Amino acid sequence: MPSIIYLLALVIFAMTTSEFMVAGMMNELANEFKASISSIGYLITGYAGAMVVGGPILTATLLQIRRKQALLALIVVFFLGQSLGALAWNYDSMMIARIITGIASSAAFGVSVSISATLVQPNARGKAASIVLAGLMIATVLGLPMTTIISQHVGWRSSFWAVAFLVLLSGIMIQWLLPSSSRTNQMNLKQELAGFKNPHLWSAYATSMLIIGGTFAAFSYFTPILTDVTGFTDASIPYLLALYGLATVIGNIVIGKFADQYTMPILLLGLVLLLASLVLFAAGAENQLVAVISILFIGVTGVAMNPAMITRVMKTAGSGTMVNTVHTSFITFGVAVGSSLGGIGISAGYGLTSPLWVGAGLSVLGIVSLIPYLRIGKRSRTTDEEVTL
Repeated sequence: MPSIIYLLALVIFAMTTSEFMVAGMMNELANEFKASISSIGYLITGYAGAMVVGGPILTATLLQIRRKQALLALIVVFFLGQSLGALAWNYDSMMIARIITGIASSAAFGVSVSISATLVQPNARGKAASIVLAGLMIATVLGLPMTTIISQHVGWRSSFWAVAFLVLLSGIMIQWLLPSSSRTNQMNLKQELAGFKNPHLWSAYATSMLIIGGTFAAFSYFTPILTDVTGFTDASIPYLLALYGLATVIGNIVIGKFADQYTMPILLLGLVLLLASLVLFAAGAENQLVAVISILFIGVTGVAMNPAMITRVMKTAGSGTMVNTVHTSFITFGVAVGSSLGGIGISAGYGLTSPLWVGAGLSVLGIVSLIPYLRIGKRSRTTDEEVTL
């Protein structure tokens, strides 16, 4: 693997850390902006919503620009947005910062994967893309806990500046190390849009959205639940989040090995385990052992099912740029739906554990969305989901 592949993973790591970091500093931000916990949760929703809207639009636009220049431009925009977040003087300015960084990161994901594919042989593109996107998983293991620790000891603004500096540093290194190309990755929009006529594609999108929505309804509010309900200290939160992140990485590795062969069984089993974990957590949130076990199982099922979700979409409608970009938007939309519904539950007075029940409800809907594909034979299911490219 060319070393630049790992540098692209660093970009994704920094941007994903920015997306998740609010979950680890909810109490600090709530005190700073005199806002409720549910309002701070909407900062995660705003970031995710910006990714949903900005992803397909910016991807289509940037396909006409040289990849290196496009990525550098996105890094600059992200840096400005992250800096605004570090300087935020009220809740509204922080929300604007989150929207700016969300839009920039949505396109940066697609551009980074596209660049990685040009740096290796065709038979190594999958591995290159997996390394780039590994930055997302590592962000939950290292990025989120580190920004939480920095926030607790130095202040939340320092966490924002640390991520801004990391993105800027990666941009400088990309300017030096990434070779520039005159090619502009043109695509046939008519051919790309043809895949959206497949109704099974939209079903796959819906399942992915519900999986991530169920996960983030809970994950977005882990910190206040673990401190105010379970009774963990603030100092233990980074380590608990790191434990969750480690479970996500392990789950991603295991699922990635079997996703091609057992796509639908993995999605079904994963959703059942996710549902059981969320119900267990909600019912036993006051017990620290139950909370830790629940976090581990949420980690190895929720976000870790990404390989199976992506495989299902590619089996259904191919590997077109827009098909996979819109899938990313649906996944991100799941983050917005889960975090916002969880916040609504808290605001409505149902308590800090209400997001866990919201997540359980979304998981049930995810299982329901799979039922039509489980009632037909394996051969029929394969015929329905696969198309000739």
